Amino acid sequence: MKPELPETATAVRSATRKAASRIVPLVVVMYVISYVDRVNVGFAAAKMNPDLHLSTAAYGLGAGLFFIGYVLFEVPSNVILHRVGARRWLARIMVSWGIVSGAMAFVGNETQFYLVRVLLGLAEAGFVPGVVYLLTTWFPAPVRARMIARFIVAIPFAVVLGAPVSALLIGHGDGFLGLSGWRTMFLVEALPAVLVGVIAYFALPGTPDRASWLTGPERDALMATLRAEQNDAGAHGRSTVLAALKDWRIYVVSLVGFASNIGGYALSFFLPQVIAELSRQFGQQVTLTRTALLTAIPYAVAAVAVLLVARNSDRTQERHFHTAVPLIAGAVAVAVALYLPSTTAVLVAISIAAAGSYSVLPVFWQLPPRFLTGAAVAAGMGVAGGLANVAGFVAPYLTGALHDATGSYRPAMFVVAAVMLVGAVASLALRKRPEFRNRPREQNVVTTGETRA
Repeated sequence: MKPELPETATAVRSATRKAASRIVPLVVVMYVISYVDRVNVGFAAAKMNPDLHLSTAAYGLGAGLFFIGYVLFEVPSNVILHRVGARRWLARIMVSWGIVSGAMAFVGNETQFYLVRVLLGLAEAGFVPGVVYLLTTWFPAPVRARMIARFIVAIPFAVVLGAPVSALLIGHGDGFLGLSGWRTMFLVEALPAVLVGVIAYFALPGTPDRASWLTGPERDALMATLRAEQNDAGAHGRSTVLAALKDWRIYVVSLVGFASNIGGYALSFFLPQVIAELSRQFGQQVTLTRTALLTAIPYAVAAVAVLLVARNSDRTQERHFHTAVPLIAGAVAVAVALYLPSTTAVLVAISIAAAGSYSVLPVFWQLPPRFLTGAAVAAGMGVAGGLANVAGFVAPYLTGALHDATGSYRPAMFVVAAVMLVGAVASLALRKRPEFRNRPREQNVVTTGETRA
């Protein structure tokens, strides 16, 4: 294939820069709010569990029930998004989850806790694959992992930001509107979702062909590049929703996402409690603020790893080793972490585990568009996102149940490590298929401006 003309490459690069400046910052803010509202239950647990008389297993079940509603509505949500447009549907998702998240401030017992967590999952279903689908309609493959990485980096950033903010609200929120501190945290952290949801309705762009802020040459060059990629995917795959649901490849891809998520969610929901337990074990002071600050460290490391892995994956256009190697490193770190002799050593291992789990995600989302086109991409991403997020139920419930049964987090971490290794094997198994082979570097010229040496 011949390289694109220089003026075409310049036009595509200019168009993607403009799109990045208008889309990426807003979806990052949206995801930060989403993830804080999803996992702030982990920070509330120390105070909430005694108030609601929740055991560790009951808390783990409730934390995981979020993903029941999330998974059940994931595919329908993404199909609706494809039909009505990302701007309207993503705004609806944010406003509804903000309202439900705020309702956590008023739960009074275990049953109500379970119910609100299920409703929160239903409200937020489709958000992540919906945003990823939006990004695939704007950014060609040679830069897409980097753009998705900038979105995914919101996960570790949300914990880095959310940990101290949540600790502050819990520690100093007693008495606000007559609520205890953990209830105040849920109420206050829900408000930004509603506000930003309204902003997203007016600020998110539609499709490139309707973007008035692109010049004619920019619009034409970008659309031509995206159509060429869709045609390439169509040569290997499916274009209808039903065909996507019947395609075995989407389920193997989902296994890779599940393996990544099981490590991430095990850390998200239980890391504060693990750190508190370790501090007591090593005779160190246990305070909510100290626990929150230590919790933030692995996620800061993960944020850097997400960007670096995605950048290198885009540069080489290699996807499978960029998923397998981080998963293997994360699995080893998870398995050995709780056998290390100090809190510092454990934090190093957990930081590697977090980096391994989260850095896979931007690359994982590159796989469905390799063999799906049109509405099938939206449906396939819904399937992949939904099944991958089953880990969000399995990880906290399994971790809590095994902890209650054994008195230790170690058995659960061994299970998490094993699943991550299975995900690495699944990624490598797809590598030899023609639709997953690396694209020639000549195709990168259009959007990166690279030339062959």
